[in-house]
Amino acid sequence: MGKLFSGMHPWGFHGKIAAMGDNLVHIGEVIVHGFVFDPKNSERLRNMDLNKLLEAIPRLFDVLDERGIEYVLVGGIAMLVYVEGRNTQDIDLIVPRDALDKLPEIKIDEINVEFSKGWLEDLQVDFLFTQNQLFEKVRNSYSEIKRFVERDIPCATVEGLLLLKLFALPSLYRQGHFDRVRTYQKDIADLLERYQTDTVPLLEEIALHVLPSELDELQKIVAQIQQEMIASRQRFRQEE
Repeated sequence: MGKLFSGMHPWGFHGKIAAMGDNLVHIGEVIVHGFVFDPKNSERLRNMDLNKLLEAIPRLFDVLDERGIEYVLVGGIAMLVYVEGRNTQDIDLIVPRDALDKLPEIKIDEINVEFSKGWLEDLQVDFLFTQNQLFEKVRNSYSEIKRFVERDIPCATVEGLLLLKLFALPSLYRQGHFDRVRTYQKDIADLLERYQTDTVPLLEEIALHVLPSELDELQKIVAQIQQEMIASRQRFRQEE
């Protein structure tokens, strides 16, 4: 197995505690635990120094700040601010497309008009580009500063994450990525259950970015999730 936390890392490991209604997330701990406990990584772990993976995380955010790149944290790490129990091994950011020109340290694996996957050493970093109008909307209107163990970071709000999850579903269904469909729909259900978010304005926003047929299906998905939430609350309740 890789070299695991040889010596005391400067960030320390404190786990997650509640803070003002949000979870205080340790990004390094989440990424490393997600990596270590994924059986697919067993071969890589044999020759990997996990301290270097840890060190890449603050380096990424330092570089983003030093170069004046406007970004918003989304994806699994952002989800953990609001809902516990989500495993993830990467960092997802909304950025302008030209931000990559300022990040020569990132080795790009895949790129298209709206997305890119890259690596800062062993740390996977996924980028969503603001050329997509919804991604730009989330960055500008559905984000706020959240406190993490390591630092304060611009992060998508509950509404922003719901918009991104809903927007992704039609593509995931078409591509047959049903494992991710189940994960995203669970994320949506968890957020709606905990925060009781009004979905009407979110669906109105989504309507600007998807086909009418896709909107119809998304409305059905949201309605089904809400019905299942109501049914779950009623199960095993004794009659008064």
